[in-house]
Amino acid sequence: MKVTGDMLIGAANVPAGAETMKALNPTTGQLIEPPFALGGAPEADRAVRLADEAFDSYSHTGPAERAAFLDLIADKLAAVRGELAERAWLETGLPVAQFEAEVDRSADVFRKFATVVRQGRFLQAVIDRAQPDRQPAPRMDHRLQKVALGPVVIFGASNFPISYSVAGGDTASALAAGCPVISKAHNAHPGTSEIQGRVIQQAIAEAGLHEGVFSLVRGPGNEIGEALVDHPLVRAVTFTGSEGGGMALYRRAQQRPDPIPVFTEMTSVNPNFVLPAALAARGAGIGSGLAQRAMYNVGQACLKPAVLLAVDGPGFRETREAAAAVVQEAAARTMLTPGIHDAYVRGVQRREKDGAVLVGAGAAPARAGEGQSLLYEVTGAELLAEPALREEIFGPTVLLVRLADTDQLFEAARAFRGQLSAAMHAEAADHGIAGRLLPILERRTGRVVFNAYSISQEITYATTHGGPFPATSDSRFTSVGMGAIERFLRPVTYQNFPDELLPPPLRGANPLHLWRLVDGELTRP
Repeated sequence: MKVTGDMLIGAANVPAGAETMKALNPTTGQLIEPPFALGGAPEADRAVRLADEAFDSYSHTGPAERAAFLDLIADKLAAVRGELAERAWLETGLPVAQFEAEVDRSADVFRKFATVVRQGRFLQAVIDRAQPDRQPAPRMDHRLQKVALGPVVIFGASNFPISYSVAGGDTASALAAGCPVISKAHNAHPGTSEIQGRVIQQAIAEAGLHEGVFSLVRGPGNEIGEALVDHPLVRAVTFTGSEGGGMALYRRAQQRPDPIPVFTEMTSVNPNFVLPAALAARGAGIGSGLAQRAMYNVGQACLKPAVLLAVDGPGFRETREAAAAVVQEAAARTMLTPGIHDAYVRGVQRREKDGAVLVGAGAAPARAGEGQSLLYEVTGAELLAEPALREEIFGPTVLLVRLADTDQLFEAARAFRGQLSAAMHAEAADHGIAGRLLPILERRTGRVVFNAYSISQEITYATTHGGPFPATSDSRFTSVGMGAIERFLRPVTYQNFPDELLPPPLRGANPLHLWRLVDGELTRP
């Protein structure tokens, strides 16, 4: 598939004009052809208006038609697997095999959401039938289903150019809900984004859907993103990135005349608590396993297990030595963008200024833009005294926390802000401590992991990828897993309607064969 540099607004290919950019190969420092078109408020307005035109017809597609469309996107992603992975490698320096896995993951997500749509449970159909003879007053017929919000703006992430980008889970779940999507591509991987965008554009044409179901735009700075968030026809926004960027969008959306939800995924250190018996029995294995996972994607993963906490005692030294051995063997590797690398360097400099002691270092960088793997240690008292030590550093560094006693372990757990995940490693002898720790972690995270690590994460019906602020802006929702569709739905009740005017999910004959709640009882199709 040829990369042209166009923006994709509906069915139209919008070529480069006066203002353009080129992709950067962060490994070589070379710019990559072609020049990419950059847009602003006019392009944002055109894309959103097309999406709004598409909304009524697309949101009312039947389960079979919408599911077939999602399956078609999955098939087309699989067909461009090799070239998409190659382009992502050029624009990031990360391994081709990693991106082939990302394509597989994204295609699988679209197929899973196709199944969600066919099942129809996301509609949450409820029927409370009329009770004309009820005393002292009759009850009218009430029926409820979930409906799509409207056009959704999705900001692509920098760290996963496929699975959290144009054809990632946000897009899949929004389209599954019945929402047209305007994708604001990340400028770090414009070619990768265009290939994904063309896959969706082609699937729309083949499925015979309104062209406004999807558009892909990009811009040189904040103008186009701000125009999208401000647009009165946009009904929701998703964002994956820094706390500063996510909160800027969130605040802007709340200042609109009609505020809209912004579903952000921002920052998390995903702490791992190693309880005493587990530390003594298998601390070395836990330390090496955590360090290995922390180095994944050069530490540029939202689920990186960045902090390991344990009470100083039997097994602590072995844990430190095992983690340090993994870090010391790690080669310096190119980070995603020069900006991310610069922020990483500033982060580790701040960590050292805050008193962290370096206990393990990987190979020194040989080229500009490479991230060096680093392991630091602090005491529990230092962690509690300095909030910055509990903040994310996006890159290949891990913090080991030496706690004085179990009481300090609980105190440290309470000191963390909201997280995407938290893990505890325990033996049977630790279950008493684990039981006391669990309620503390439940209040601070969307996923608690037992005797495993936060990364990698399965995509299932039970997945939660979310958590209290600042992990996300709304802890009630997940951005990964089948539950992600809930972000783009709202309830509508139909009162006293004749059967022929009701939406199909609510009609008496149940033509879609859905599970429904009827007069408080769950009924089979």
